[in-house]
Amino acid sequence: MSARRHEYRNRARNRLDTAPLREFTARFATAEEIENWDKHVTANPNGGNMLQSAAYASVKNGSGWKVRFLVLENGGSASYNLVLEKKFPVLGRLWYLIKGPDLAAADLKAALEACAAFVLSRKLNVFTIKIEPDIVDSEEAQAHLKVAGLAKAPNIQSNDSTALLDISGPEEVVFKAISSRARNAIRRAEREGCEVVRKEHGPETYRALYDLMADTVNAKGSMPLRSYAYYAAFWDEFCNRGQGNFFFTYEDGKPSVGAFVINYGAKATYKDGGSTQNRKQYGDSHLVQWAAIRRMQELGCTEYDFCGTPPASRIKDKSHNLYGMGMFKTSFTKTVTDFVGCHDYVLSPLKHRLWVMGAEKVFRRIETARTGQQFY
Repeated sequence: MSARRHEYRNRARNRLDTAPLREFTARFATAEEIENWDKHVTANPNGGNMLQSAAYASVKNGSGWKVRFLVLENGGSASYNLVLEKKFPVLGRLWYLIKGPDLAAADLKAALEACAAFVLSRKLNVFTIKIEPDIVDSEEAQAHLKVAGLAKAPNIQSNDSTALLDISGPEEVVFKAISSRARNAIRRAEREGCEVVRKEHGPETYRALYDLMADTVNAKGSMPLRSYAYYAAFWDEFCNRGQGNFFFTYEDGKPSVGAFVINYGAKATYKDGGSTQNRKQYGDSHLVQWAAIRRMQELGCTEYDFCGTPPASRIKDKSHNLYGMGMFKTSFTKTVTDFVGCHDYVLSPLKHRLWVMGAEKVFRRIETARTGQQFY
């Protein structure tokens, strides 16, 4: 270890030792809070995440998961978090705070202790609380995770490493900030007459994008594709709340590139996309993203999440299954942001050991065989 890193780690450890922990309480949200859920989530310390939204809660509720609306409070501040709950024979309940808790790393220990006290008081029989917060990875963050007693678990969400673009400035400033390769692709596509069309949501639009996604997956074998019914329900929920946007280009009268982008609070997320292979148009994928970015600016978003790249340490590793996506997305923003990823807060050591030693794999196989869907 270098002397500088050793000094940095000591300073971080000293800050942990001397900083007083804030006290938290945990409770379920009231009916009024659930009714206005998105307003509360987007006011969270980190601005919330579309996977904590009311739309996503509707998608997941009844799909093998029970949705819980959890509030973590400290004095006059609160963090609103979506919990996915699943019950298993013998083991009890698993809680998954998807993209949460939305707090600073320094608050994790106290917040999770509050969660543990709450589930115990309610006799909920939760054996593990799985968290996956949008906390940027660093030595200091890792130190806080260790203090909280968290155990690393495999990451679940695709954007635990991702490309983030600041879109808070004027359009010309944002355009200048992206790479010359992306700018040249956008300009050439525009010169050659390529146009981006925004489409209204509905079955025809859903099918067009899903077919493009399937084409991409079949050609590149990147990420597994859920069923059409799942995506249609997902897109419906966000679009019906004014949070979903579709963008397409066409070639020979048929959709050639498509993207679904979510505006949630100040954050925009490029959630789904696909394209036909061997297209004649150059720069059409870049032009779609640029059109989406401009629209997200109009809707008040200040950050654009390209939603999934290889980790920063593997961004140029051609063997990584997200290599191609990573190269495309980092043409807009060179920096890859690694979040701390998924961790388990263990409430029952024996049951958690059974879970990681094989129970999780068994239940995932059973669920996939029974429903044909992904487990998480």
